[in-house]
Amino acid sequence: MRTAVIAFNTFREAIRDRILYSLLIFALAMIGGSVLLATLSVGGEVKIIKDLGLAAIGLVGTLIAIFIGVGLVYKEIERRTLYTIITKPIRRAEFVLGKFLGLALTLAVNVAIMAAGLLLLASTMEARLAWELLLPVGLTFLKLLVVTAIAVLFSTFSAPTLSAIFSLGLVAVGSLAEDLKLFAATFGGPLLQAAVSAVYLVLPNLASLDVGAAVVHGRPVPAAAATLAAGYGLAYTTALLAVAVWVFQYRDLK
Repeated sequence: MRTAVIAFNTFREAIRDRILYSLLIFALAMIGGSVLLATLSVGGEVKIIKDLGLAAIGLVGTLIAIFIGVGLVYKEIERRTLYTIITKPIRRAEFVLGKFLGLALTLAVNVAIMAAGLLLLASTMEARLAWELLLPVGLTFLKLLVVTAIAVLFSTFSAPTLSAIFSLGLVAVGSLAEDLKLFAATFGGPLLQAAVSAVYLVLPNLASLDVGAAVVHGRPVPAAAATLAAGYGLAYTTALLAVAVWVFQYRDLK
């Protein structure tokens, strides 16, 4: 109950942030503007719209998760409102989890709005319901949960600017995790391969949650692979939140 109250208050505060609406309008403009770019292609108009639409959802969702997430805990400390909260019977774990769930709800609403715009546009162009886009949108949301957990983790011990830099860097590396592993396997020696493999196991493999290209180009995505990717995203998010709670639990707030 206490976690739900914190989550709702976080959601209510997040939707008042003007940067949220700026990013949402930008995403919808990108989705709508894809129609203009699609006119430059012959026979692949709908694919371009779907590609750009999914890319817009992922990009804007990532920016929302990071630039709002990195200040969730720090702002409460800076405003000194956190000291009032933790004097009540509220555990620090409940506070961190509530902040995460509040931003997750904010992302869910925004992703739903962007996805609805993309589905409407794609369905109109194809004269049928583009139901296949639901899978990449769903996995993109799970990827955004991982990004949110990363931002919340850094927010528990660092200032927003550094947290944003760390989060963006980790997301960038995590998106290239598969490529780094392939590069090491192709051009690296045994030592480099071992080092990259070790890092690969720790880094968030965000590429595994990106099936947009496969769906748009009509390549089948096995149910087992999609389920495994979803499970990985949820497990990694849970692990990050556990670390965030542990860090915040032992942080000296005096």
